[in-house]
Amino acid sequence: MPMHWQAWQVINRRYQLEFPEDRFYALGGVPSRDILRLLAREQGLELDPLAVAREKEAEYLKLMARVNPIPEVTAIVRANHGRRPMAVASGGARHVIEMVLRRLELRDHFQAVVTCEDVVRQKPAPDIYLEAARRIGVPPGLCRVYEDSETGLAGARAAGMTVVDVRELRRLSSAA
Repeated sequence: MPMHWQAWQVINRRYQLEFPEDRFYALGGVPSRDILRLLAREQGLELDPLAVAREKEAEYLKLMARVNPIPEVTAIVRANHGRRPMAVASGGARHVIEMVLRRLELRDHFQAVVTCEDVVRQKPAPDIYLEAARRIGVPPGLCRVYEDSETGLAGARAAGMTVVDVRELRRLSSAA
């Protein structure tokens, strides 16, 4: 998320968008194109949300070398690899998510990667989680979701899944 925020700052300056950091985090998991539609409508700006979203992705990709894993989550992924079916359900674009997973050497740990391109309704709707569960063949009620945003937590709960707030995991880990 910090690298996404840096990419957003470039776009905010380029298009004179008002998009404070607290709102960015509150919209975690929402695709950039949808955020741009919202901001343009609210601020009375004329812009192409898809084109600007691609620009934001390009800015993020420039920062790829600085993307680091969340140790608490990667430990869980590695511990469950080959033991449980796992999926990624991300509001990001497929090519970006695939690049991040390869960079972190985690792509082969997941049987499915579901992105904003695979569902119509985005987080906080449950659709992306339900599609991920379907693709790995696990009933939603048996799924555990690790999420780092309020919109994601709401979507996973709406899907009937158990949720773990990654932010809380990190707090507990740093306190130990």
